[in-house]
Amino acid sequence: MIVDHPGFVLWFTGLSGAGKTTIAKAMLPKLQARGVRIERLDGDVVRESLTKDLGFTKEDRDTNIERVTFVAKLLSRNNVGVLASFISPYEGTRNMVRDEVTNYIEVFVDAPLAVCEERDVKGMYAKARAGVIRNFTGIDDPYEAPQQPDIHVETHKETVEESVDKVLQWLEEHQFIPAAVTT
Repeated sequence: MIVDHPGFVLWFTGLSGAGKTTIAKAMLPKLQARGVRIERLDGDVVRESLTKDLGFTKEDRDTNIERVTFVAKLLSRNNVGVLASFISPYEGTRNMVRDEVTNYIEVFVDAPLAVCEERDVKGMYAKARAGVIRNFTGIDDPYEAPQQPDIHVETHKETVEESVDKVLQWLEEHQFIPAAVTT
């Protein structure tokens, strides 16, 4: 049963390999089980369709986020929750998203660069360090960590479940989702 709830955009930001997609994927069925209207927007998936024409320069990254913001805005203003997993390395760009969408909630998915490199199953960090990939966030392009995120998860210290629970608890406390039904 779908419940009545406001639209919101959980914006997961962090380095590649920090755990943004992992947390969003784990949250999706939990929110669906509570009757929340929810959609997931993921950086890798969006780059295969909506923004496949873009590269990784600052200008292209900003355009990528502008397009995603448009979609998130449509969903959130129609009372749909959005799980948006994007590196979104620039504070100014994230502030633009905050200004554009209904109920922007910034989730800083934090893990040290060394941990992210260890988790890198695609070998992207190694390619960036070898100069094969340019403009790679954390290597030769900056990541501006959020100074005051709404939610801060530290995936090198927390399990996926602990991070998910932290986000769900915040959403409950701020009345974006109904409390879990316990039996």
